[in-house]
Amino acid sequence: MAKAKIIVGVDEAGRGPVLGPMVMAALAFKETDIKKLEWLGVKDSKLLSREAREEMFERIREIVHDFRIEVIEPDAIDLSVNGSSNLNWLEADTSARLVSEMEPNKVIVDCPSVNIPAYTNYFKSKLTGEAQGAELVIEHKADFNHIVVAAASVIAKVIRDRNVDHIKNEIKIDFGSGYLTDPKTQVFLEKYHEEHAELFRKSWKSYSRVLEKRNQKSLDEF
Repeated sequence: MAKAKIIVGVDEAGRGPVLGPMVMAALAFKETDIKKLEWLGVKDSKLLSREAREEMFERIREIVHDFRIEVIEPDAIDLSVNGSSNLNWLEADTSARLVSEMEPNKVIVDCPSVNIPAYTNYFKSKLTGEAQGAELVIEHKADFNHIVVAAASVIAKVIRDRNVDHIKNEIKIDFGSGYLTDPKTQVFLEKYHEEHAELFRKSWKSYSRVLEKRNQKSLDEF
């Protein structure tokens, strides 16, 4: 009997927020099991309620053949953004490393870059081992178009949500989602950017603006 083809989907959660980690997920499925994801109703995490994602998380775990998860903390993101790299290459480096730890026949990646050919070449150059021979599909909105990437987006989002909940429980403050569209996050950034500096992505312009504003206030006191 022929060996089942292994398809890997790669996606992230928490790319844009000013605080908290970014989570990368690479999930491997036997091609014969992908129909089970369809039966579950798996879709991009942004189209599901938190309750639905949590329930789906457990069901996906029962189907997945192999997986790798990376939680990238704010300081690591800042190091990358402030150095010779950027967030796109950090994603590519991380996801290529995760994929290379598995033995995929096909890898499907949700591409964060506007330049798909450049991203594809970079990603490919970072692959090692069995993954070097895998078929690559790298495209925008892969989480909408490919169910294995949608499954990765669900896992990444649930892990980020749980991580954010853990931080809130630790510091005893509800700072909302961590995205600047959230009023709770805006207030938290204004009030606690120094006391809880380790939670923030200091390379984000929104964080820099708060510091500039504070420094301006200090100068105005003279």
